[in-house]
Amino acid sequence: MSATRPVLGARRLGRSALNVSGIGFGAAPIGDLAPIGDLYAHLNDATAIATVTAALDHGVTLFDTSPLYGHGLSEHRCGTALRRAPRDAFVLSTKVGRVAEPCAPRQGGTGYVGGFPHALRFDYSYDGAMRSIEQSLLRLGLDRIDILLIHDVNRKNHGAGTESRFREAMEGAYVALDQLRSAGAVGAIGVGLNEAEMCVRFARAGDFDVMLLAGRYSLLEQPALTEFLPLAEAKGIGVMLGGVFNSGILATGPIAGATYNYEPAPPAILDRVARIERVCRAHGVALSDAALHFALAHPAIATVVLGAASPHEVARNLAGLASAPPAALWADLKAEGLLDPAAPVPR
Repeated sequence: MSATRPVLGARRLGRSALNVSGIGFGAAPIGDLAPIGDLYAHLNDATAIATVTAALDHGVTLFDTSPLYGHGLSEHRCGTALRRAPRDAFVLSTKVGRVAEPCAPRQGGTGYVGGFPHALRFDYSYDGAMRSIEQSLLRLGLDRIDILLIHDVNRKNHGAGTESRFREAMEGAYVALDQLRSAGAVGAIGVGLNEAEMCVRFARAGDFDVMLLAGRYSLLEQPALTEFLPLAEAKGIGVMLGGVFNSGILATGPIAGATYNYEPAPPAILDRVARIERVCRAHGVALSDAALHFALAHPAIATVVLGAASPHEVARNLAGLASAPPAALWADLKAEGLLDPAAPVPR
């Protein structure tokens, strides 16, 4: 069981000197990936900027974005909102691994219905990382980035080429980020991935401060519990945990059209979530609230990064932290085989 820690109070991010709120703001949705029913629709600038501002007003200090999100639009919108706050009032995270080509035709497949018209190409080289950082700073309109993450070196994006991309990243982007950290130009470096085993690969190969893992440690599934999270704790790597609702189903419940890993949830997942939800209801706890409290309990996790596409969603996410679920909830989930017996739970 984990010790009680502040949620929106300052938490140290791994071995870095950075302190972050226990809930961070994930800026993927404001890159024009705002879900409406089972469709993805355009999000206007005013709502996007108001959403970031609402997170600031609620005490969130960590903001995570990427060149991928809206092909740069998320960074642009984040910067517009964050420039209104004192620079030391927030910690900003973005990513390298993709370079924008403003004059090239935009390709499909990123999932963004809107955003900037610029094409993106993978580039994990030293020069590619430095170019990506320069582009990000220009889109953000800020003079520094606090956290830089090597993004999406995984099988989903690279398939059989994953090993060569891993080598490229360690020999190129990692060297660039390490130099920037040594020079004091960035506060922490890491990776942003949705595969726990690749987090392990990077953790063993380099000297990283932080890792953003999406979807692989949640109330629904805990594959990161076996190797990655113990390794992160042993190495002092601060974990930024994303995807704690598994792209939707732990927020909506097992309803028609529920999504898991950004696709329609298969029957086995719908059934398991229904069983988890029944236990939660028996204790008077909303499924989404249980998912959020569970994600925060592991001692390796410094912050949970939650996406939002409106000020209302920001408030709703944080409202789920108002009261702690009873200890019997976790005991019952474990007793029914719905939660790994070794998983730390809130107390």
